[in-house]
Amino acid sequence: MKNLKELLLVTLSLFLLTASIRSQEKLSLSFTDIMKFRSISAAAISDDGNWVVYAAVPDRGDPEVKVHSTDGKIEHSIPTADKPSISSDSKWVAAVKVEPAEELEKKKKDEKKGPGSGMALLNLASGEQKTVERIKSFSFSNSSEWLLYHSGEDEADDKNGKGDKKNRTFGTDLQIMSLSSGKIYEYPFVVSYSMDSISGHLALFVKDSTGESNGLYISDLTDSPGELFPVYADSNIWADCISWNNKQGTLAFLAGSYGEKEKKVEAQLYTWIPGDKTAVQVLADSDLSEGWKVYHTNKLQWSKDGKRLFLGIKPSREISVKDEEKLDTVIDLFDTEKILTKREVDVWHWDDPYINSNQKKRWKNEKDRTYTGVYYPEDQRFVALADSLMPGIQVAETERYLVGYSDLPYSKKVTWDGRYNDYYLVDAVTGDKRLILREQQHTMQLSPDGTFLVYYREGDWYLMNTRKSEAVNLTADLNVSFGNEDWDYPASVPGYGTAGWIGGSEAVMIYDKYDIWLFYTSGGEPVCVTEGAGRGSEIIFRVRNLDREKDFLDKGEDLLLSAYHDEKKHTGVYGMKAGISGVKRLVEEPMKYTVRARAKDADKVLFSRESYGEFPDLWVTGMQFRKPAKITNLNPQVSNFAWGEPELIDWLSLDGRRIQGVLIKPGNYEEGKQYPVLVYYYRFFTDQMYEFPNMAINHRPCYPFYTSNDYAIFLPDIRFDIGSPGYSATKCLVPGVQKLIELGVADPDAIALHGHSWSGYQTAFVITQTDMFACAIAGAPVSNMTSAYGGIRWGTGLARQFQYEKSQSRIGGSLWEMRDKYIENSPLFYADRINTPLLIAFGDEDEAVPWYQGIELYLAMRRLEKECVFLQYRGEPHHLKKYANKLDYSIKFKEYMDHYLKGTPAPEWISSGVPYTGD
Repeated sequence: MKNLKELLLVTLSLFLLTASIRSQEKLSLSFTDIMKFRSISAAAISDDGNWVVYAAVPDRGDPEVKVHSTDGKIEHSIPTADKPSISSDSKWVAAVKVEPAEELEKKKKDEKKGPGSGMALLNLASGEQKTVERIKSFSFSNSSEWLLYHSGEDEADDKNGKGDKKNRTFGTDLQIMSLSSGKIYEYPFVVSYSMDSISGHLALFVKDSTGESNGLYISDLTDSPGELFPVYADSNIWADCISWNNKQGTLAFLAGSYGEKEKKVEAQLYTWIPGDKTAVQVLADSDLSEGWKVYHTNKLQWSKDGKRLFLGIKPSREISVKDEEKLDTVIDLFDTEKILTKREVDVWHWDDPYINSNQKKRWKNEKDRTYTGVYYPEDQRFVALADSLMPGIQVAETERYLVGYSDLPYSKKVTWDGRYNDYYLVDAVTGDKRLILREQQHTMQLSPDGTFLVYYREGDWYLMNTRKSEAVNLTADLNVSFGNEDWDYPASVPGYGTAGWIGGSEAVMIYDKYDIWLFYTSGGEPVCVTEGAGRGSEIIFRVRNLDREKDFLDKGEDLLLSAYHDEKKHTGVYGMKAGISGVKRLVEEPMKYTVRARAKDADKVLFSRESYGEFPDLWVTGMQFRKPAKITNLNPQVSNFAWGEPELIDWLSLDGRRIQGVLIKPGNYEEGKQYPVLVYYYRFFTDQMYEFPNMAINHRPCYPFYTSNDYAIFLPDIRFDIGSPGYSATKCLVPGVQKLIELGVADPDAIALHGHSWSGYQTAFVITQTDMFACAIAGAPVSNMTSAYGGIRWGTGLARQFQYEKSQSRIGGSLWEMRDKYIENSPLFYADRINTPLLIAFGDEDEAVPWYQGIELYLAMRRLEKECVFLQYRGEPHHLKKYANKLDYSIKFKEYMDHYLKGTPAPEWISSGVPYTGD
């Protein structure tokens, strides 16, 4: 009897323990749960370091701007707001007010106009908020005295009684608010505007509904804000490209008259100096070479010292104004010339520099292309720098030499090879050009003072003296590779880039894969300033530039480095002094740390840390990373769900190469139990080991969604061999999946393979080689390399040939040079070997992969009577954009997985299809 009581007690205890464990099991994510997760965008820290601002943006729903004091005492919120900015005095935050999500839904459904976007202004001291509706742009002045906001079209239409926007050709209201007094000044009919750097003057182009008050006006914000006086005005003029000389206070702008239908038919350069009554034309056509003019679509850019003004000119023959079509009173049905004016034909010539489809994509920029020159106000002299033979100029602050470039000799090569340039040194004083390097694939970088050039070519870095055009090889004698060590494309191996110049041109810092090297321009031995700590520990060090306004680093200034552990996959933060050897570990854990910003006037650094299970919330600390303080806690619901944990595993590929991958076990993982597995990959995915997953409904699988629903996720790396991209994927993937089976995690009969785009292709190929997968899902896959090679990337208009000969598809030669390789690597030719159920998804306006590639594979599977479903998303590009389609694909993705991996009943779209009904 005693034994029976003990047995009952033990049984009851076990039952209670089991019930307790089950009650503690985490929840499964639903699609609705995913929609509610929020991400952080536009994160910034105020100049005084006392405030952090960001937008919290859900995958679906209303964004919210949040503001936190860095001492943790104050928090502000601006609902239905996005894209915040902080004034430089750290007293104000302005943000875009967006339409509520529900209103947007109504707008789409009922085609009713919503309230439109606006602006919200937050006083950080009082917490008071002010909202202004229908604002298309806003900005703080540099002094923080003024907030400028420009009305959108709707308000102008209402005010002026012009309901037809197509006939609107006048400006809208510009308001400026004095943030110290709250007083608002209004300027009507403003098209464009610009305030000088010291907030003393506001320049604006006014265009009213009658044209009588058109002109460029100035408002003196110091003495008479709200009042305007014209410096260039007429009834039929335009003004644009307003640019202030922040060193000397001079204003430059372009202006001219209108032709028919308000077309800009001319452009002249004007300047205005504070105190003068009118602007002065400073550059006439006679000041340019014959046949050249200033062009109305332009960019004016003053040098920081205020001594030079860069602008674009254009050959007269390239400036055309279309004549108005006049209706004939008498119609001749047999007038062949008149008939031919309505023809629609494009001529594709074999010797065109760019193919016709690419010409069309380039036309928007080409028709407004200008050639950079420089105007010197002191001696009223213009120097042409670029021209039709050398169209490119890298504008810089250097006084003498600039870098020019031309891709014209290699324009046809873009089709099948890559991008090349000839580089020139251009004398900014005389306009003289010197060709210094031909057929260069990688960019050249000028030192901040223009004394030296540094560039990478064929595995080495070179330093050139710009006065002598003499180059020396900086890295030839170093027993370290400066070319990308993981490069597996059939194109020229690139370098890792530069870390910055020291002291103008005293030295330049250059990256190898792991370390940072210092090269003195005066000569001497190179110095590894990270002292080999990178290569020795397989840590990739990179400088985090936190001051974009500086052209160079001061020797000895404190720098922060990201430190990515190539083997272990986490990222820490290290410190170093610019140009001085030695690094110091500041923070390092099995996480990913990202330095986001540094306060301009305080020792405050904004950073985030994350892992697979920790959202990248915002933290604040000092440059030494002592006593970091957590500022946000945006997604606390993470702890409610069966998130899972990642672990790094490795194996040998079929040819004996070491490969790594990330295995994410189910959130409620039970040791010894086998699970269905989703394999997702592209090239290198192990760098996601310590990244918080993307919580969004889109074409990518949401990892926690599947791990919380009793799936394991496998993210293997793929290392490619040139000429055999398909087999490369097979030989890396198959033994990796076998490793999961050996570990006892994977159910060998319930493993799915999925990829999109490049890995969509790999998925389609791999299932021709193995039957180990229960199903496969291929998004936007290339199935036939022979037809894809001759296709067009409609997003750019470029031919796809380069992709196979030199880029991602990695064949390494033309179709006629390597015909067998194109066939061997095409899933279509081996579709008869596929025994794996396949789901194909494509947008029928895919701008990257021609969607007929999916049709070819689908038709092959259909003809061979293989299981295949093809999802065609109408009007969608390479990545689905419409939320309804993204959700539909996500649901179907899960249903497909559940059916083939878990044995759930097949929905109708899998079992029998969905007949077209005209919807």
